[in-house]
Amino acid sequence: MSKHENKTSGGRGEKLAEKYLRDNGYRILARNFTTDIGEIDLIATDDEFLIFVEVKARMSDAYGEPAEASVDVRKQRKLSMVASQYIKKSMLYGAPARFDVIEVRLDTGKISHIENAFDSYLRY
Repeated sequence: MSKHENKTSGGRGEKLAEKYLRDNGYRILARNFTTDIGEIDLIATDDEFLIFVEVKARMSDAYGEPAEASVDVRKQRKLSMVASQYIKKSMLYGAPARFDVIEVRLDTGKISHIENAFDSYLRY
């Protein structure tokens, strides 16, 4: 799959994940929040937590399930650093935060939401 196809399928996955979150009562605060360190796909709230969401999308299971494109420790640290920058920029110090992963199968539309998928390395 080319980089362009990856980006296109990633965008479709993010739109489906955003719709899923909205349909389940979450409020979207930001999409593709980007800094010089990296990007967070979606930032949402459920009025209890500030939620940083990594979306994993796959066209089919030919190369494994979306979860198999795991969020490794290096990616977790990167997401935590970007999340820290969002917290500083938005002045949301002390807000309880969590990191979720949403897996999207683009061929079937199946969505799996993993809440609190990993412990953060938040520093601010």
